[in-house]
Amino acid sequence: MKTASNPPCPCGGVPAGTPYQRCCGLFIEGDQVPATAERLMRSRYTAYTLGLARYLQATWHPGTRPIDLEVDPPDTPHGVRWLGLRIHGHRELDADHAEVKFTARYRQAGKAFRLTELSRFLREDGRWLYVDGDVDERD
Repeated sequence: MKTASNPPCPCGGVPAGTPYQRCCGLFIEGDQVPATAERLMRSRYTAYTLGLARYLQATWHPGTRPIDLEVDPPDTPHGVRWLGLRIHGHRELDADHAEVKFTARYRQAGKAFRLTELSRFLREDGRWLYVDGDVDERD
């Protein structure tokens, strides 16, 4: 049984149901580096759910990273509330390039949305970084 101090990871867990501290928490709060672009993408989704702009900036490629990034803290009235993540696929194009397709569900100001993205990642100095993506957002 999971307790409030050991909640399941917002990304859904790897494997499914893994607590945050043993899943994305290893990357966000610990010193481990995601071994795959998919794990990085999952940790970035988790950072969005927790309002952690600093982690998102640190894992964004400097060539495409925005100067400022505002992320709603959890439980912000009328802010974005992330509801779930589904990975459609992950493929490594070569040793240093990968793509991840996912759908993230969220609610904002009482309205539900689905964001589907094909994200591109680049590995530099042994670390995966988010580069950009093709987004399809629907309500």
